[in-house]
Amino acid sequence: MERWVGRVAVVTGSSAGIGAAIAEELVKLGLQVVGIARRVERVVELATKLKSEKGKLHPLKCDVSLENDVREAFEWIKTNLGGVDILINNAGVAKYSNLIDGPYENWKAILDLNVLGLSLCTSEALAIMKENGVDDGHIIHINSAVGHSLPNFPNMTYMYAASKHAVTVLAEGLRRELLSQNSKIRITSVSPASTATEFRVASGRPLDPQRSYSNSPHLLPKDVADSVVFALSAPPHVQLHEMLIHPRSKNVQ
Repeated sequence: MERWVGRVAVVTGSSAGIGAAIAEELVKLGLQVVGIARRVERVVELATKLKSEKGKLHPLKCDVSLENDVREAFEWIKTNLGGVDILINNAGVAKYSNLIDGPYENWKAILDLNVLGLSLCTSEALAIMKENGVDDGHIIHINSAVGHSLPNFPNMTYMYAASKHAVTVLAEGLRRELLSQNSKIRITSVSPASTATEFRVASGRPLDPQRSYSNSPHLLPKDVADSVVFALSAPPHVQLHEMLIHPRSKNVQ
């Protein structure tokens, strides 16, 4: 990871859970990390906690589902930090719903953030990398195990799963486009299974965030953050395109 010290990483959805864990690990490794979130006050608290670490966390308020917010955020990053070397597309939402009667606004929220927001952040970051002549950058999509299969979970949110299947396609499509341009920028899709975060509650389910994971195998946010660091630390000629991460369990096929 030495080659990344002092360089700029953008982490979306960095106010809690996986995003906060990724931001924390990268700051400890010496990167300049822009923590993007709607609940920016939480990122400010994390930045205070990490102020004695090797790198620095820069909190930035932004709703990734809004086009103007995203464009303004990346303009701020370019103006104040000079550019982007790493983008971690972590922001996401489930918004529990069904396919028979919606509601439509929940479908839209899922697709606006998980697909369109991710795509716009990627486009903005790549434009800045190109402008700055960065040809060793890295884009990481935090995908999901449900982006590769369709488990029959109770209350399964099929629109959420569809959005994560889209992320799988977007990662492979970006790999092909970058390859066609002879770019050395890498793309990695990191797909964790059940991870103990606030995600289920934040998506609208009336659950106790602790008890909801207590009786089933699950990952911790740091497990996913460590996988991101592993992908970033691979030699420049190595393309870690897809990382599918499960907790060790007899139920995993």
